[in-house]
Amino acid sequence: MKKDLKVGITQGDINGIGYEVIIKCLSDPRITEICTPIVYGSPKVAAYYRKQIELENFSFHQIRSASEANPKRANIVNVLRDDVKVDPGKITPGGGEAALLSLKKAVEEMKNRSIDVLVTAPINKSNIQSENFHFPGHTEYLTSIFGGDSNSLMLMVSDRMRIGVVAGHIPVAQVPSFINTEIILKKLRIINKSLLVDFGITSPRIAVLGLNPHAGDAGLLGKEEQEIIIPSIKQARSERIMAFGPYPADGFFGSGMYKKFDAILAMYHDQGLIPFKAMNFDEGVNYTAGLPVVRTSPAHGTAFDLVGKNLASEISFRQAIYLACDIYRKREEYKELSSNPLPKSITHEEKDN
Repeated sequence: MKKDLKVGITQGDINGIGYEVIIKCLSDPRITEICTPIVYGSPKVAAYYRKQIELENFSFHQIRSASEANPKRANIVNVLRDDVKVDPGKITPGGGEAALLSLKKAVEEMKNRSIDVLVTAPINKSNIQSENFHFPGHTEYLTSIFGGDSNSLMLMVSDRMRIGVVAGHIPVAQVPSFINTEIILKKLRIINKSLLVDFGITSPRIAVLGLNPHAGDAGLLGKEEQEIIIPSIKQARSERIMAFGPYPADGFFGSGMYKKFDAILAMYHDQGLIPFKAMNFDEGVNYTAGLPVVRTSPAHGTAFDLVGKNLASEISFRQAIYLACDIYRKREEYKELSSNPLPKSITHEEKDN
């Protein structure tokens, strides 16, 4: 099994807290004990933020590609021009352009297998939009490259819970028309496989939340549970996926029932992410399940209001690196275990033949 993992790290929006959390995280020597970090960004921008947070004992090792990375240092590949302009805490076209250049270079190196996993710093979803990027976020962009349409799942991960969502970055008004039996089943299959392969959980239990208040109250408050969600759960159970529900979201979290399951499938973004971030904001990680590559990110955004104040916490970013490495190694273990399965016992009839 590979020991020295190369972790590609995108810089995100250069006007957000990305560099602050990256530098704080990589200044911890424990990181280079488990992986080789490679940031796709700008030495100039990194130096600017390092000075702001007064970390004088930290510096990046400048390289041209991941193949030159020093395993004992935090490395950086320059993807920006030297005249790049930083506007801390502001939403600018330059911030979006810099984020996209970093992301594209990291994806290129991942395609070439120069890096093993990808950890993305936060972007601003509006200023990154361009002719080359017309996606709601990282998840959809990476899915279009590595997984095709809808073959991924945004899975929020912490020590307390794992929450996936059926309708990710979709306006709330469009959620009811987006949800159908096929998409719910697809997400349940992804989350079940991820629990088995990426997290090493045997016989995982998945809770499914309802769409309407009180999970529809037997059809009184909506028909989606009876007509779409319950049939999806029944079909999943016929495929030996241990899915249960639908549960009313408020009571499910309020009563602590979430503790009884290995993962939760919410119907839409805020239904899952509000309780997740309320309980796990500092240490939560966003993982894109279902792709052949491993990608994680911190659970927070660009936090423009915190830029320059030295208040941003690096805990979530550190957890994103740890989780990416853990999942990579879990996948390798799964490959080893499944490559030489025990032979099936033969029947008496086969033995006679």
